Amino acid sequence: MPGVRVNVISDVHGNTQGLARAGEGADALICLGDLVLFLDYADHSRGIFPDLFGVENADRLVELRTARRFDEARDFGRALWAGLSIDPAAAIEGAVRHQYAELFAALPTPTYATYGNVDIPDLWAEYAGPGVTVLDGERVELGGRVFGFVGGGLRTPMRTPYEISDEEYAAKVEALGPVDVLCSHIPPDVPELTYDTVARRFERGSRALLDAIRRTKPRYALFGHVHQPLAGRMRVGATECVNVGHFAATGRPWTLEW
Repeated sequence: MPGVRVNVISDVHGNTQGLARAGEGADALICLGDLVLFLDYADHSRGIFPDLFGVENADRLVELRTARRFDEARDFGRALWAGLSIDPAAAIEGAVRHQYAELFAALPTPTYATYGNVDIPDLWAEYAGPGVTVLDGERVELGGRVFGFVGGGLRTPMRTPYEISDEEYAAKVEALGPVDVLCSHIPPDVPELTYDTVARRFERGSRALLDAIRRTKPRYALFGHVHQPLAGRMRVGATECVNVGHFAATGRPWTLEW
């Protein structure tokens, strides 16, 4: 089927306005996760955390995390959560539900989506309408090409909601088999693709993704997660590896045509 155009986005982080336009001019939208905005590192007044605890506390949390003082950041956060007048789990779920209601309503038809590491998979079924297909460790054919999807992230000191073990992640990658386009939230474990030049740290990439790329040679490997990567695009063997961009900041999808 000639003339197919797919727009691909990742790391939406609450950008509902941009999301409503993300599918313009395309036959389908692919979303690689991180819909939720817990805390905007560029604007500490935005997100669930400052809504609950204020900008000053958000400034402090970002300062600790940026300095990689994760234990202190966790202790600081625990103290704030302990002081809430309502149950913390209920507060988070209520805020996430509010964001999901707006974000999923903005998704165009058709959308093919997988989870990011800050998403809560158990809630997606309630908000994903008939035009949204959620895939995780699964494949779909679009315009004669096979797309495989792997959602979530690997375990880190940040302890975001959808982090899983390396073994569980590798099993999902293995279940896909050969695909033309390998879609994931996190990148393959390549230093140039995992290093964030602003945060000045390596994010976790997947060795299983890298092994699958070398073994099965998809045409493309598409991902997000690293907001300011050292390399936004590079080849690994026969595969073009592309960070599709920090959609929360740019509002622009990356486009694949064939």
